[in-house]
Amino acid sequence: MTSSTTIEVEQLPLHYVTTVGAGQPVVLLHGWGGQIASFGPIPDILGSRFRVVAVDLPGFGATPLPSSPWGTLDYADFMVSFLRQSELAPCTLVGHSFGGKVSLALAARNPELVSKLILVDSAGIRPPRGPGYYARVGLVKGARRLLSLPGAGAIREPSLTRLYRMLGSSDYNAAVNPILRATFVRVVNEDLRHLLPSIKAPTLLIWGDRDRDTPLADGRLMERLIPDAGLVVFEGAGHFAYLDRIDQFCRVVAHFVEH
Repeated sequence: MTSSTTIEVEQLPLHYVTTVGAGQPVVLLHGWGGQIASFGPIPDILGSRFRVVAVDLPGFGATPLPSSPWGTLDYADFMVSFLRQSELAPCTLVGHSFGGKVSLALAARNPELVSKLILVDSAGIRPPRGPGYYARVGLVKGARRLLSLPGAGAIREPSLTRLYRMLGSSDYNAAVNPILRATFVRVVNEDLRHLLPSIKAPTLLIWGDRDRDTPLADGRLMERLIPDAGLVVFEGAGHFAYLDRIDQFCRVVAHFVEH
């Protein structure tokens, strides 16, 4: 049986869906720009064996944005409040991409709430910055200085908007709300590798070997830095490895949770 619920957490209405099984709680956190529906049939499949809770993170799906830009730790703290308020802890936490970044931050800082951790094509390792990145940053900073001069007021915002569209990533450009854009900038610039050694929960890393957004090298680094971690690689799968290999993903997750 599946139920849809909205509750107030830290003065923000949080939407989540529960698929009630007989087992322990398994909480699913989607990636940036996603929502509960991003998990496809997985909540129903896992829900035959576990109590599965899939969450719309703030700013996505049916959960509204916070009133100010957040970083990853803000999202993690929000989820701590939700887990405690809903009496779901300790739980198995499953996070994809940005949801993985939130999950690893939560597990490292609140280990008592996480019995097991599953990170799927997870963010958390900031990629190295090449010359092109710093050239784009310099161009934006220079343009902002020029457009702040007297007389540029009428063209400032349209010009900056065009520049951001030219130079920004697809995720940045998709975040049309200013708060969500500022949140995105904060999140992508955070490197959480220093938190990985603090994770106490047994951790399963699932990665697609063709992931171009969070490369397999990130998964291998996480496997080295998390004390009790193992890496499973899905050959031929990309950044959404859990959708590319739904049956395999559910089998691996169920075995890990139950053993």
